[in-house]
Amino acid sequence: MEFEQCFLKDIGYGKFEKVVNMIGGKWKLRIIYVLAFHEMLRYSELKRLLSPITHKMLSTQLKELEKDGLVHRKEYPQVPPKVEYSLTQMGRDLKPVVKEIHNWIVEYDIQDIS
Repeated sequence: MEFEQCFLKDIGYGKFEKVVNMIGGKWKLRIIYVLAFHEMLRYSELKRLLSPITHKMLSTQLKELEKDGLVHRKEYPQVPPKVEYSLTQMGRDLKPVVKEIHNWIVEYDIQDIS
C-alpha cells in the first residue's frame, strides 16, 4: 500500500502551526464562521450570536483576528460608539473552508452538544 505524500511537508509545519494559531482556540473559528455568513456585524450583534462569550474574550479574540489580518474593524466617531466587524479578503477566502465544515455537519447529522 502506497501512502500519499503529506501536504504539510510542502508548506512546512511552522506555517501550518501559524494558521492553527490564527484560527484555533475556542472562539476564533466561531467568529470567522459567523462573519462568513454576514456581510458585517456590530459588536453587540456578534456578542449576541456568540453567546455565552464574555465581553473580554470577544474583545481579545477580535483584536487577535484583526492583528492577523482576518478581521476588519471599522469605528464610527459618534456617541454612543458604533463599531462594525467584517472579514478582510484573507478572512473571506476562508469562507469555502467554513462552508465545507457546514456541509460536513449537515452530511453527518452532527448533533448539538446540549
